[in-house]
Amino acid sequence: MAILFRNGNVIIGNGRVVEKGMVVVDGKLVKFVGPSKKYPPLKKDTVFDVSGKTVLPGLIDAHIHICVDGSPDPITSLLKDSIPQITLKAADHARRTLEAGVTTVRDMGGKDYIDLAIRDGIESGILQGPRMLCSGKLVCMTGGHGWQFGREANGVDEVRAAVREQLRAGADLIKLMATGGIMTKGVEPGSTQFTLEELIAGVEEARKAGRRTATHAQGTEGIKNALWAGINSIEHGFFLDDEAIGLLLDMKAFVVPTLCAPYHIIKAGVRRGVPAYAVEKSRKVMKSHWESVKKARKAGVPIAMGTDAGTPFNRHGENLKEMELLVKVGFTPMEAVIAATKTASEALGLGDKIGTLEKGKLADVVIIHEDPLENIGVLQHKEKIMAIMKEGRFYKCEL
Repeated sequence: MAILFRNGNVIIGNGRVVEKGMVVVDGKLVKFVGPSKKYPPLKKDTVFDVSGKTVLPGLIDAHIHICVDGSPDPITSLLKDSIPQITLKAADHARRTLEAGVTTVRDMGGKDYIDLAIRDGIESGILQGPRMLCSGKLVCMTGGHGWQFGREANGVDEVRAAVREQLRAGADLIKLMATGGIMTKGVEPGSTQFTLEELIAGVEEARKAGRRTATHAQGTEGIKNALWAGINSIEHGFFLDDEAIGLLLDMKAFVVPTLCAPYHIIKAGVRRGVPAYAVEKSRKVMKSHWESVKKARKAGVPIAMGTDAGTPFNRHGENLKEMELLVKVGFTPMEAVIAATKTASEALGLGDKIGTLEKGKLADVVIIHEDPLENIGVLQHKEKIMAIMKEGRFYKCEL
């Protein structure tokens, strides 16, 4: 028995829209996408008339931290909370994320492999949440950005060992820290941390195991080092110059801007409990960050939607604010949708399975009462999301 969504405006995820379209789901897979009149339903099919509604692929957040709680000072919370407390919070974060219409996430650094346990719990059906790709512990230099919950390593041999530990634990990808960042006191976002040689070693170990790599890279030199090392995606990319953009294009690497992270820090400020150092650093980088994203978009660099959810006031389940910010920085609404679907799936290495509504792909489907191409902000209103499906299973259905 197939499930048919008919007469909706279908956003494929690749820039195309099928008006009065049909999406047919059979089991876990999409069976048909096209005009409704070309697929007459059978008696045994379940048919939903979604006239006036928009059907789009399940959305993808390419950069979250499921263990980090979005409180004013989340790193302090992470260090203070017990493992059971963090695990319970992470499970709740996963549920909230799925309820927002985000059916796939990439976790970019967890605490003591809780992220892997949440991933496995979702896959087994114990927990509700999005499909997860997890990096395990982020790999950083001693005292480097994220050291409080990362795996510190110094020199080529230690980096190799640290990456191998994440692979042994079951990480889906490897995250390396090329520069300083905002949420670690005493380090600067523009400062270089891992050396080129250390980054090459980390990327090589991941590649040998068939894993993709990503790097926290905000400063220009660190971005270039990571690209020369063969990294697959640059996270944040605050200070992109022309050479870095050229390297991104040459290496076919992705940028995941996470505009939400500094935006929420600045908006909340010290008055709401965000550490003063984080607010000050965010203010320093904001203009360059937005200009870098504009330049990368203009140059044709593939840009994937990612939020850094878990950072101050950047809450899980509110991920789709990032799409609004992408539009504010110059994306069209369709480009923002593509960033959160097709491009994000490619950044995760899952472009053949998810990211667009096409025959043979996994049936991740979101149906919303209005048209996000007319108002991208509608995606942030959960009450307007009428249905959420992941791999052919409804997690919400109010059709």
